[in-house]
Amino acid sequence: MKLLVAVKRVVDYNARIRVKADQTGVELANVKTSMNPFCEIAVEEALRLKEQKVAKEVVVVSVGPKSSQDTIRTALAMGADRGAHVLTDQALLPLNIAKLLAAVARKEDANLILLGKQAIDDDCNQTGQMLAALLKWPQATFASKLEIDQATNKARVTREVDGGLQTLICGLPAVITTDLRLNQPRYATLPNIMKAKKKPIEALNPEALGVTLTKAYKRVKVEEPAKRKGGIMVSSVAELMDKLRNEAKVL
Repeated sequence: MKLLVAVKRVVDYNARIRVKADQTGVELANVKTSMNPFCEIAVEEALRLKEQKVAKEVVVVSVGPKSSQDTIRTALAMGADRGAHVLTDQALLPLNIAKLLAAVARKEDANLILLGKQAIDDDCNQTGQMLAALLKWPQATFASKLEIDQATNKARVTREVDGGLQTLICGLPAVITTDLRLNQPRYATLPNIMKAKKKPIEALNPEALGVTLTKAYKRVKVEEPAKRKGGIMVSSVAELMDKLRNEAKVL
């Protein structure tokens, strides 16, 4: 079985987000970036499946500018076998990314695609679902547990939902998106970081994959959230209820 894992380069979750002065987007210059945490979980799960002898090869793919190769190298240092980089400097919508990933999946003849349920920069939570629709494959999203039955060629996925846990069984090939509690990603060791520098990364582009990138919307303005007002102390429950009813108007 061949596993394809999609990863994305995002602003590091510890970095302070700043909006550009012209409000056209988020400031990315001189800002620390890293692999999207949910993508990191997807890589870890793929590596565990390989260690269980369920998969023979783990291929990592990323879409974006040249700097996205650093994210691929991180996944290779964790233990992935090789990478594929779809080079483009355009700001892409989830549908464009899904089309590119679908083309790579067909090219690689992948049996299972793992990707994070969402990216922490745009929080779209759309790419995995669109990818499954384009490939006409079964999908299981928000996976908190994953088991592969090689005898029946099916995946058993446990999902966290509002009412508790939901278990799905879907045939392979399939698209599975990973949730936060699926696993704890490993750290890349220094020897593996050195080995990752020699692992191959195939250079691809949208044209070679037969994908035409389109823009469906225009970003008008990006603003920082309104600053919170300072809290106040109240002297009694009656005063609290009065403010909630008449000022906050939440009662």
